[in-house]
Amino acid sequence: MIGGYRIERKLSAGGFGVVYLAVDKEGQQFAIKEYLPSSLASRAVGELLPQVLPEKLSLYRLGLKSFFEEGRSLAQISHGSVVSVLNFFRENETVYMVMNYLEGGTLQDFIITARDLKKPKVFRESTIRSLFDEILRGLRIVHQHKMLHLDIKPANIFITDDNRAVMIDFGAAREVLSKEGNFIRPMYTPGFAAPEMYRRDSSMGPWTDIYAIGACIYASMQGYPPNDAPQRTEKDRLSLALSRLRGVYSDNLIEVVQWCMALDPLARPQSVFALQKELSRESERRYTKLTVGERVRLQFDSVVSDTKKTSRKAHVSGTRFK
Repeated sequence: MIGGYRIERKLSAGGFGVVYLAVDKEGQQFAIKEYLPSSLASRAVGELLPQVLPEKLSLYRLGLKSFFEEGRSLAQISHGSVVSVLNFFRENETVYMVMNYLEGGTLQDFIITARDLKKPKVFRESTIRSLFDEILRGLRIVHQHKMLHLDIKPANIFITDDNRAVMIDFGAAREVLSKEGNFIRPMYTPGFAAPEMYRRDSSMGPWTDIYAIGACIYASMQGYPPNDAPQRTEKDRLSLALSRLRGVYSDNLIEVVQWCMALDPLARPQSVFALQKELSRESERRYTKLTVGERVRLQFDSVVSDTKKTSRKAHVSGTRFK
């Protein structure tokens, strides 16, 4: 029993915490997220209190405070596309966040399933536009509350059984630990984290979440995540990858992704409203076909890329879907 809720089972665990399925006295189901960063704390089987080394205690408490503040801020937001935080409390020297228990699957699950069907389009363009219009409505409210999500990715967009798209697992507290803790491995998801998240001295804002939205739209079109920001900084192949989708998706949608994923934060939409306005321009859809020369160059590039891949060992870092 924790805070009047009975823990049924563990739903998921990551580098930052654990999520449980719980029920209250009336038998209603909830999801409870516990602050338990694996790089700072450990807990023996059967124990309730986390064990934190003395030299990591101040950082553990900093993350705890940020996690608590995040819960308090989310509890003030009531929107169908933002996970509902119903309660949050301190117990066992940590913090618990009580949320609605959602049934369905993540956008990542749907992308992998759709991709494996090997159709020309992973999702129809109308599906992508309506899905992200819904997500952006929620994100706009989040930004109006002076909050950032900072971990938008297909695994954190939940599609419920009653057909709602909901943002889950906010990453503000995670970001605090990544910036403050020199010995903590940054907890970014390759492909979806904006370039400024890799720099300790850079400022983040709505444009940081907008980069991740663009990356999610890209994944919904391609079936795979884009290259991560450090790779793109060295050699940017985004335009080349998107050019393969010309004629499959409209020029407007491809341009929206390029705009959102600009490496320079100032070159991106500076607000969710600006992005919503552009994404709603369905009437201006044009489908430019590839020329014969472009097809040849793309095919040649694919052969060269495949040759390079087979000549070196695959190395996977971070959490990304394969």
